[in-house]
Amino acid sequence: MIDSEFIPDADQRLRALNPAQSFIVQAPAGSGKTALLIQRYLKLLACVDTPEEIVAITFTRKAAAEMRTRILAELEIAHKPTEVKTSHERLNRELAAAALLRDQQAGWHIIEHPERLRIQTIDSLCASLTRLMPMLSKFGAQPETIEDAAVFYLEAVRATLELMQQNHAIADDVELLLEHLDNDTMRVETLLVEMLARRDHWLRHIHGRTRQELEESLQNLRHHALQYVLLQFPKALENELLELLRYAATNLIADDRESSIIHSSQLDNLSSSEIEHWYGVAELLLTRQGSWRKKISINEGFPPYNKRFEKNEAAEWKKRWGVLINLLDSEEIFRQALHDIRQLPPAYYTDQQWKILGAITRLLPYAVAQLKIIFQANGFVDFSEVTQRALLALGDSESPTDLALALDYRIKHLMIDEFQDTSISQFKLIEKLIAGWEVGDGHSLFAVGDPMQSIYRFREAEVGLFLQAMNLGIGHLILHPITLSTNFRSQQGIINWVNETFAQVMPNCAEIQSGAVAYTPSIGIHPKLAEIAVKVYPLFDSSHVVEARQIVDIILQARQDYPTGTIAILVRNRSHLQVIVQKLKESNLRFRAIDIELLHYKPVVRDLLILTRALINLADQIAWSALLRAPWCGLLLKDIHGLFKTANGQKDKNDDAINKETNVWDLICDESHWRYISADAKSRIKRVRKALTPCIIHRQRQSLRMTVEAVWQALGGPGCVSPTAKLQSEIATNWEDAMIFLDYLDKQEVAGVILDLVSFEKGLNTLYASQDIIADESLQIMTIHKAKGLEFDTVIVPGLGREQRRNDRQLLKWMEQPHVRVEVGVESKLVNPELLLAPIQETGVSADPIYRWMEKIDCNKEQHEADRLLYVAATRAKKFLHLLGHVSSTENNERKYIPKQPVASSLLHRLWPVVQQIYRDAAEKIAVKESPKLEDKGCEVVISDINNQGIYRLKAEWTLPDAPESVVWGEFYETKQIQDEIEFSWASEMARHVGNVVHRWLRKIADDELCGWNVVRIQMMRECFKQNLLADGFSGDDNEVKNAIDRIILALTNAISDKRGRWILGHQQHAKNELKVAGIFNNKIMSCMIDRTFNDSEGVRWIIDYKTSSHVGSDIQSFLDREQVRYRDQLNNYAKLMRQIDSRPIRLGIYFPLLNGWREW
Repeated sequence: MIDSEFIPDADQRLRALNPAQSFIVQAPAGSGKTALLIQRYLKLLACVDTPEEIVAITFTRKAAAEMRTRILAELEIAHKPTEVKTSHERLNRELAAAALLRDQQAGWHIIEHPERLRIQTIDSLCASLTRLMPMLSKFGAQPETIEDAAVFYLEAVRATLELMQQNHAIADDVELLLEHLDNDTMRVETLLVEMLARRDHWLRHIHGRTRQELEESLQNLRHHALQYVLLQFPKALENELLELLRYAATNLIADDRESSIIHSSQLDNLSSSEIEHWYGVAELLLTRQGSWRKKISINEGFPPYNKRFEKNEAAEWKKRWGVLINLLDSEEIFRQALHDIRQLPPAYYTDQQWKILGAITRLLPYAVAQLKIIFQANGFVDFSEVTQRALLALGDSESPTDLALALDYRIKHLMIDEFQDTSISQFKLIEKLIAGWEVGDGHSLFAVGDPMQSIYRFREAEVGLFLQAMNLGIGHLILHPITLSTNFRSQQGIINWVNETFAQVMPNCAEIQSGAVAYTPSIGIHPKLAEIAVKVYPLFDSSHVVEARQIVDIILQARQDYPTGTIAILVRNRSHLQVIVQKLKESNLRFRAIDIELLHYKPVVRDLLILTRALINLADQIAWSALLRAPWCGLLLKDIHGLFKTANGQKDKNDDAINKETNVWDLICDESHWRYISADAKSRIKRVRKALTPCIIHRQRQSLRMTVEAVWQALGGPGCVSPTAKLQSEIATNWEDAMIFLDYLDKQEVAGVILDLVSFEKGLNTLYASQDIIADESLQIMTIHKAKGLEFDTVIVPGLGREQRRNDRQLLKWMEQPHVRVEVGVESKLVNPELLLAPIQETGVSADPIYRWMEKIDCNKEQHEADRLLYVAATRAKKFLHLLGHVSSTENNERKYIPKQPVASSLLHRLWPVVQQIYRDAAEKIAVKESPKLEDKGCEVVISDINNQGIYRLKAEWTLPDAPESVVWGEFYETKQIQDEIEFSWASEMARHVGNVVHRWLRKIADDELCGWNVVRIQMMRECFKQNLLADGFSGDDNEVKNAIDRIILALTNAISDKRGRWILGHQQHAKNELKVAGIFNNKIMSCMIDRTFNDSEGVRWIIDYKTSSHVGSDIQSFLDREQVRYRDQLNNYAKLMRQIDSRPIRLGIYFPLLNGWREW
């Protein structure tokens, strides 16, 4: 960190620490946002009565854990008399020392009790509010929150649609909606499910809206657009424009031509103009696409004449028109406003529009009510429901609840991180939390974020809320705006390019309605490096293979130049990585892929899915055909076809007819159908039949998971896993992917079957393959969204030229016009936003004009977010940035390439004003050769691959491998989990059950990375722990149950309060909880479940076991030493298993939460 005298915005940073004022801080990428949050938190700690008066809200558990860890680190550093080297460290030391002094005066003991720091996610805050007031939130007992509630949405939708059969009040509305969408029930279900997932956005809009009210909103929209275009038009050109309009209108009327220009024939001045007049202005000045016209013709009222004097007059008018166009050429805002006029929605709904809109707005609340019933019946809710119930628990500003009043007293200072990602419901929650605050009453709000990094519209984030808060405050609270400018991350070369580029790419000014965010430049403190900071790689008509090869070259060069540097490949969509990942693996470049490779793309998972479908349904012809084609059987296509030929007793060998109702399993069992297949195919089918027969006979007598796994192993499936894998870790990764699928299958099956295969496969498509456990973090692959908040020495962004799929249409479009501040005398007030609603258009009918206009607004928002996505990607780079994107090309008369415009929805299209010349220069250097596209597209490789493709399969005579000679199959070996044998062989019934419950909740706390966990929450869970004990089979009396619960609370409280416990349970790299590992030692299968394992900052793999041992007496250390001896062999065996799949150094540890004890070796 550089001294403050060299930091350009040092004064602004100090100003932000004033606890008596509320601020909203715009913190661009690399500006030290988290450091500022920590400094203000430390400052606040020194001036509050209790730490709980400060509430810090983040949007991810990782961010909450990082913030808490850094605050505690600063407090611990302040204890040490170490030398400070910079003014930043000095300020941190002073703030931490003041906080520690207050800690000592008040007896907080924060370091010993870090749970008193209220740093939590906004979802955790909402959940805590509903727990505090279960009656007001109407939750009662706290349900479990799930991320994916799609199955419940669908159930609610189907229950709603079934009301049509019950003569319900909304039966006519359901019928009307189905008719509107051509009775496409599946489409209606899909649209309603999507609406339920976003109900927090529209639910408050659809009650009590009259037609007059909504049509007034449409009329006001048109009026504002008219006033805006009048404001932007240069007044000095008004008379000339009016004369040109009248001239053109006169000619069009004389020629009996249809044109909107005709409406302007009697227009005397623009101030009295209507929207229809401006349609004519737009036609006179603009092309259909919205650019300035380059020529005018008879179609616009400028005809050529035959007579000489008329020709001269016509030429003069055209000249005047050309002069006007030249004068307006620089008026870009007016041009856009004029083009927007053309696309305005009408001022009124048609009767049919209003009819279907009414049906939808009446039907949707019933669907929400059905969803609440289903949530209650199943004991689950989604995050949106938790937020809505939290809002309900707080009441409103006119009648706040007891909870709201209590929170107003308890929360003195509210801090919000990543404020640009706030949704409308979350914004409403914040408004209610601060509803009773007044300026100067000791409260403060501190919101930090960067609207230039708002990239989560798909999660309902509304960047316009940040802009609104910066301009208008939140509720009645005015926020003082601060904008940071110093960049502590990137070298000056990167910063220069980013400043120059995004000043052109991003809008010139911010606009709340469209989500436009103006660019704010940064000032660097790191010097410019000698090498080129940003490189653009133009690709023309090329395949993804060419791009992938270029990426491999970039990585190899980067590692040669900076061997210890970090590299990241960032993409817009995961689908862009398929070829890149393949080429990286071919080049032996190991990488970390964070939620990148979808599980269903893995060959082993596809094989298992085929097998599952075949076993579920013997009539699934496609699945059974794929089973015969899979590596464990490997029939050639001609043999599969030959097997089907005799299905209906066909005698003609050349008869290609195949009966679609053929049961393939019958064909496999009946050898009379094998006439037209080869001898090799017959031997393969016999082997497969032998493996399948027992499982087919005993189907549904055991779990589906057990059946699939047994058949897979009997067929030789494990031997088909990753035939190209060269390292043990690759085989282990593929095996883990198989286990992920089987675990998922185990959770989804019901009585040995999958009830809804479509939903099953949809859920499978959301799972990700396991990471390469050996690869370090020097090369990582992730989406741009995942990379937000991270930094790398070298950043590679491929696929810039790829097209982005457009979003599907919604059942109902809604939009709130932004707040407007109106001056009334000296004071000012906020005008409530106006609402626009539009139903989806009828199937087979052209787009509804209101709906189409709102789609255009959404499209503008998406384009602005694409700009911000590019900004996030570029600002991850510390030293070097590499950009790759392809465009189509054409040939000019000189037989050279000319790049075409990129696809409109691509990121390259947004970047085109900056890189267009680079592409042109590169294209000019490429001479057009014979069939250049064939070579560039890699067609030769593709054709070669097709002609020479083979099939990987086991040999026809393959059998299961023989068992090792030392294994005597007549002797029974029981596979035991060694930890059970040791730990519970001596323990009492209470100790066993307490241990089970504590282990279960330690896993949950570790999964949450401590976020949302504190002593109060644990103490409030007594009833939950009691139910856990009873469900686990504990049969003690009331006193024993109470003692068991007390021990559980003590163990969990110690774990979240103890420094060692927080290190174990908090955020760690590559952490796994209750990891199942198995292997063979001394010719016996040994399996275990590791309670907690992760990699520390030094690259050491930790294996940690929880022990709920207790001890009465004073010599606790001796007891812990004896426990270490007792469990040493157990953990050493864990290490032996782990070393088979991980080559990192391994450390072992035992954590005793009841004793705050720890042993390691």
